Amino acid sequence: MQFGIFTVGDVTTDPTTGKTPTEHERIKATVEIAKKAEEIGLDVFATGEHHNPPFIASAPTTTLAYIGAQTKNIILSTSTTLITTTDPVLIAENYAKLQHLTDGRVDLMMGRGNTGPVYPWFGKDIRQGINLAVENYALLRRLWTEDVVDWQGRFRTPLQGYTSTPRPLDGVAPFVWHGSIRSPEIAEQAAYYGDGFFHNHIFWPASHTKQMVALYRKRFAHYGHGTEDQAIVGLGGQFFMRKNSQDAKNEFRPYFDNAPVYGHGPSMEDFTEATPLTVGSPQEVIERTLSFREYVGDYQRQLYLIDHAGLPLKTVLEQLDLYGEILPTLRKEFESLRKPGVPDAPTHASLVEKAGGPHDSTVYAAGDDATGTSDRDLDDPEVAKVLEGEL
Repeated sequence: MQFGIFTVGDVTTDPTTGKTPTEHERIKATVEIAKKAEEIGLDVFATGEHHNPPFIASAPTTTLAYIGAQTKNIILSTSTTLITTTDPVLIAENYAKLQHLTDGRVDLMMGRGNTGPVYPWFGKDIRQGINLAVENYALLRRLWTEDVVDWQGRFRTPLQGYTSTPRPLDGVAPFVWHGSIRSPEIAEQAAYYGDGFFHNHIFWPASHTKQMVALYRKRFAHYGHGTEDQAIVGLGGQFFMRKNSQDAKNEFRPYFDNAPVYGHGPSMEDFTEATPLTVGSPQEVIERTLSFREYVGDYQRQLYLIDHAGLPLKTVLEQLDLYGEILPTLRKEFESLRKPGVPDAPTHASLVEKAGGPHDSTVYAAGDDATGTSDRDLDDPEVAKVLEGEL
C-alpha cells in the first residue's frame, strides 16, 4: 500500500488572516511540502495540472524535476496530466525525460481535468473530451512502446517514422493511472489496458466511489489482466488533524466555510458525513481511512489533499508531521487486512522485473549533426531538393 499526498496548487486567501500568498510563495511552498512528504516517509507526491489563475500547477514536469533533484526516494506523480489538451508527443518526451532524471521515480495519472475553458486555450473542443482522452492515450502508449511510429488519427497531424526521445528508462514506460470522478468510459479505458484506476473520492459519497471502482474491477478481469481483486486501485481523500478532535474542527471550520470549491455550501458536518473528508483526531483519520476498504476492497494507493483552501505552509507541515505519526499504523492495519494475492502498487523496479530486466532502449540513429537528417533521408528526392535549396 502506497501513501502520499497530492496538491492542486490553488492560490487561496487565508480566511483567518486575510493574507493571499504570491505565486512565488505558493510555488516554493509546494517544494517544501514535497520534501517534507519524503522526510516523514510517504511514498508518493503528486501535483495537478492547471493553466489558469488561481492555480500555480502548470508545467508539472518542471516542478517534479526540481523536487526530484532534492529528494531520493519518493515517487513523483501527477494528479492529473491533461491527456485531452496536451499533445501525446510532448507527454511521451517529458515524462520519459523525468524518468531518467529521477532514476525511475515517476508515474502519472491521466485525466481530463475540471476546467472547461482549458480546451479552447489549447485548441481543442470540450465536446470531444472522452474521444480525445481515448485517442491521445492510444498514441502515447505506442510512442513509449514502439521505436518508430506511423500513426494517423482524428485530432492531430499524422506521424511518419517518428521516434520519441528519450526512450523510456530501462525500456519500461512509466506506470499510468487513469483518474476520473464520474466517467465510466475512463474506468473502461484503464481496465482495457490493464492500467491503474484512481478515483479522486473527495467530493462524492461512498456509493458512487464503490460503483466506479466495481466497474473498473469487473472490466479489468474481463480483459484478462487478472482477477477483480488484482486490479490496481487508488483513492483520494482529505483530512485535517489535531491531537484533540474539537481543536481540529474549530481550526479548520473557517477554511472549510470559505474554500473556493465547497465553501458557502453544506455545513462541515454534513460534508464530512457525505464524503471522505475527515476533520478530527489522528485516531479518527485512521478509522475513516480504513473504512474505505469496506466499499472498494483492497487497494494500492491512498493520496490526501491537505494543502488547499488557504491553509498556511506552517499548518500544512504540521499536518504532515501528524500524518507521519499515524503512517506506521495505517501501513500495519492495511497489510493485516489485505487478502492473499492482492498485488502491491507497481513501481519502476517491479515493472522492470516483470519485463525481464532492464535494457538500454536508446535508438542509435545515424544523423547529420546540423539537420538531424539520416542517410536514409538523403535518398529521398524531396529531401535532397530541400538540402540543395531548390524548394
